[in-house]
Amino acid sequence: MLDIKLIREATDDVRERLAAKKSDHLLDPLLELDRERRRLQTEVDQLKNQRNTVSKEIGIRKKAGEDISAVQAEMRQLGDRIAEADKTIREIEERFHDHLLRMPNLPHASTPRGTDSADNVVVRQHGEPRAFSFAPKPHWEVGQRLGHFDFERGAKIAGAGFPLFTGAGARLERALINFMLDLHTTRHGYREVSPPILVNAASMTGTGQLPKMKEDMYYIGEDDLYLAPTAEVPVTNIYRDDIIAQPLPVYLTAYTPCFRREAGAAGRETRGLIRVHQFDKIELVKFVEPATSYEELESLLLNAETVLKELGLTYRVLQLCSGDLSFAAAKCYDIELWAPGHNGWLEVSSCSNFEDFQARRANIRYRDANGKTALVHTLNGSGVALARLVVAILENYQQEDGSVILPKALVPYMGGVERLTPAG
Repeated sequence: MLDIKLIREATDDVRERLAAKKSDHLLDPLLELDRERRRLQTEVDQLKNQRNTVSKEIGIRKKAGEDISAVQAEMRQLGDRIAEADKTIREIEERFHDHLLRMPNLPHASTPRGTDSADNVVVRQHGEPRAFSFAPKPHWEVGQRLGHFDFERGAKIAGAGFPLFTGAGARLERALINFMLDLHTTRHGYREVSPPILVNAASMTGTGQLPKMKEDMYYIGEDDLYLAPTAEVPVTNIYRDDIIAQPLPVYLTAYTPCFRREAGAAGRETRGLIRVHQFDKIELVKFVEPATSYEELESLLLNAETVLKELGLTYRVLQLCSGDLSFAAAKCYDIELWAPGHNGWLEVSSCSNFEDFQARRANIRYRDANGKTALVHTLNGSGVALARLVVAILENYQQEDGSVILPKALVPYMGGVERLTPAG
């Protein structure tokens, strides 16, 4: 959530930065609500001061034996005016708060200005696409021949977009989860947590999924709970309404299944694992001091990249332009894997700095060097998402005979198995 004081004092700058996110139309209605609530608050404060003054006079006149019935009648009318004004202020406050919650974070100065993904900037590429002596197959053909997943039975159980992993495919998922958690906890300094995957509306609001992205979330109405779209939500909300006691930075990592309707993506890339409604993911979350948050973003990005380097995969890093930034991000890098069977790049991680945007919404604070409470900066990144990671492994390491050679880093997690072979 944006700081209303910043909006008032730097309106032109805020307008320009909101325009870079195609959201400047939200500014003037917010400012009008802010002016109206402040005007009414001034009026009601004056009325309350008047009531307090007259109340003291009534007491004095009553002791003096004067007739105060007319003054009391006026006071009742004044009380009614105050009650009505207070009700109006509450209504405007609710509208103001809801409008403020719908305003996106401002892009950082280093975020390139642009309209959409075509304006994103390639920062670097690691490795080159593999040259095949045969035509590489898409992952769904490779995986089904290996007996790794069954999309038809997954759809029978839950519907399209809910894959069923079987045999070595299920083991590969588990191996990747354990590999990444071990990597981040032993080499990158993250503390592992295992959070709930059902979250309440306050948690979803704190990280920015609500109210804007409600249609993309799975909601359990009778319990007023949501299935977590990413572990970012429960992990960040560990410290909601808290003052973090331990020294910053705090690094947390978690594995969770993730659930997204992706209502706006109907009909896109529906085959295989590229766009699914349930997928596994390792999440990296940081709580840091504001002065260090952009250094922390770069190290977070390197942590996610290490996963792909260890697996020997070709990837590239993009810096997102302002028009392609997520609602809550001030700056974001995407990591994309090369998928030869798909013949394209697939996003496997987003690493974002939210500055104090989430912390203000969720009231997450720390004590600075002077002992004063201040808002932390929050960051998160996928470390990484599994569905598309499995796509990249199957497509990049496939062999002409239908087998798949496993990256060396995964062999210990697969019980020493070095090659996946078609189910006999």
